[in-house]
Amino acid sequence: MGAFSDTLADLTTFSCGYADLLLKGVDAKIAARKPRLGERVIDTNHPTFVFGHLAIYPARIFAVTGADAKAVEVPPSWTDLFKAGVPCQDDPEGRIYPSLDAVASHFMQGYKAAAAHLRNVPEALLSSPNPNEQQRGRFPTIGTLLSFYTLGHVMMHLGQVSAWRRCYGLPSAM
Repeated sequence: MGAFSDTLADLTTFSCGYADLLLKGVDAKIAARKPRLGERVIDTNHPTFVFGHLAIYPARIFAVTGADAKAVEVPPSWTDLFKAGVPCQDDPEGRIYPSLDAVASHFMQGYKAAAAHLRNVPEALLSSPNPNEQQRGRFPTIGTLLSFYTLGHVMMHLGQVSAWRRCYGLPSAM
């Protein structure tokens, strides 16, 4: 619907492309493990946590623009597992988190749907004040908030996956 809407959609698509590159070569059996340096556990987010956490946000993109978010919602149990502020846990037995395939699939489907949706968001809506008063200091408009949701937030967490990959001997994704 406009230049900013298209920019948000393009950034979302770019983020999905980078995420796809980061997933290449990741062994699902260790994707919920924290790296170690000898006996010391490195307290960083692992891929399963990152993709699960990020998978929550497409529904927020839809909701803040007044659209129905049902198609991109994650299973209800994921909200408490992956919401902001919840610590990432080492999961050597694979009992805490859903599979990497499940969270990565929700991530990709959700953000691809969000990219398509964002192309139709009116520019006037993007210039509107952020309806969440607590966030308004950081993200004054809906457009600013969506810029964070589609690029800043995603890339910040994908950087964690990039570092995790290196800890496990995987090459650069780019």
